[in-house]
Amino acid sequence: MKRSLLTTTIVAAFALGGSAVVALAGPLMDRIAAGETIRIGFANEVPFAYPGEDGSPKGFVNAEVLGVLKAMGYDNIEPVQTDWGGLIPGLQAGRFDIITGGMNILKSRCENVAFSEPMARIGDAFIVAKGNPKGLNTYADIKDKGAVMVTGAGYSNIEAAKAAGVAEGDIMQVPGPTEILAAVKARRADAGAGTYFTVKQLADSTGGELDVSDPDAMPEDAINWAGIGFRKEDQDFLDKFNAAQKDYLGTPEMMDAVKEYGYGEASLPGDKTTEWVCANR
Repeated sequence: MKRSLLTTTIVAAFALGGSAVVALAGPLMDRIAAGETIRIGFANEVPFAYPGEDGSPKGFVNAEVLGVLKAMGYDNIEPVQTDWGGLIPGLQAGRFDIITGGMNILKSRCENVAFSEPMARIGDAFIVAKGNPKGLNTYADIKDKGAVMVTGAGYSNIEAAKAAGVAEGDIMQVPGPTEILAAVKARRADAGAGTYFTVKQLADSTGGELDVSDPDAMPEDAINWAGIGFRKEDQDFLDKFNAAQKDYLGTPEMMDAVKEYGYGEASLPGDKTTEWVCANR
């Protein structure tokens, strides 16, 4: 029997000790049946997903998701922007229905998010001083040279750095790309960590003041796969999304929609499955 939104809200609030009333959306298919919007959540992460000047969803992940949803017959879409650190909590709290922010699939995230099959293969890199004078190309370099690394709060780069032995005190966490760039430019950090997509865009914005580290120097375990995030109770919708994405991914239509954001053939995810990535990342 389908529970009403009010019942769901009361049960959720009781589970949290009754300390607050939590507004939770019903399952995504119920929202669609009721004629409500599909709310896509993302942060300001160029070129993955970000708001245009008019608030419209931009970036290659948004372009891919909108293409898949269109193929499924859905075009009643509402963009919801939030901070990166608010993406998973926002999904769980029902503030939006799908995370389109370009989130790497990680074992720790798989505990709380149901990810689609991968839609992109993504390597890490650093934004560094011009010429990379300290030779910072890997997380091991950060550790061995006692360098300070800055990255976004909640980014997968934090886990990668800690796995390589970088001390927590040498990892500066900031809200997002703008602050990463500012920290490196001000020399408060020696390297700004992110995906190659992100740091290349940041370096290009400095007119040659900063450079990007060599992404090919990163070890294989620094390669990640991005997926689209759903609430676990929306597995029925996710199954349909995966089927549609399989038919759409890599098509001329899809590649044309994402090319302006730097996504090319090399960015396609290959044969790795979400099950494998959840177990190995």
